[in-house]
Amino acid sequence: MTKALAMLESHPADLGGVDPEAIAACIQECLTCAQACTACADACLAEADPAAMRDCIRTDLDCADVCEVTARILSRRGDAVGVTRRLLEVCEQACRMCAEECEQHAEHHRHCAECAEACRSCEDACQQLRQHLG
Repeated sequence: MTKALAMLESHPADLGGVDPEAIAACIQECLTCAQACTACADACLAEADPAAMRDCIRTDLDCADVCEVTARILSRRGDAVGVTRRLLEVCEQACRMCAEECEQHAEHHRHCAECAEACRSCEDACQQLRQHLG
């Protein structure tokens, strides 16, 4: 059992019928993606020509921020489902955009390939949770 799942299950408030494992999985994917995007941006800055990686750096940092906020909101109870659903949509979009950008560089930069994979996984987890919310 992950700590996120243990925390969700220990909370006295009801989850409103939402599977705590689905929420915990999405939280984990968001945190993993945020870390990958942050590390990818840093690696892009270390490349020989970081100016050529400007769009990648920007989408990495945007995606990392959105994923981190999404994980934090999902960790709290009492949030209106409509807000959560919208946030998951935004996170999906940020992950999709970042994955698309990183995939353009993946052949030459392994960090971009790794980041794109993390983004696609997070995008999928957000979509699955959003669909579970109804």
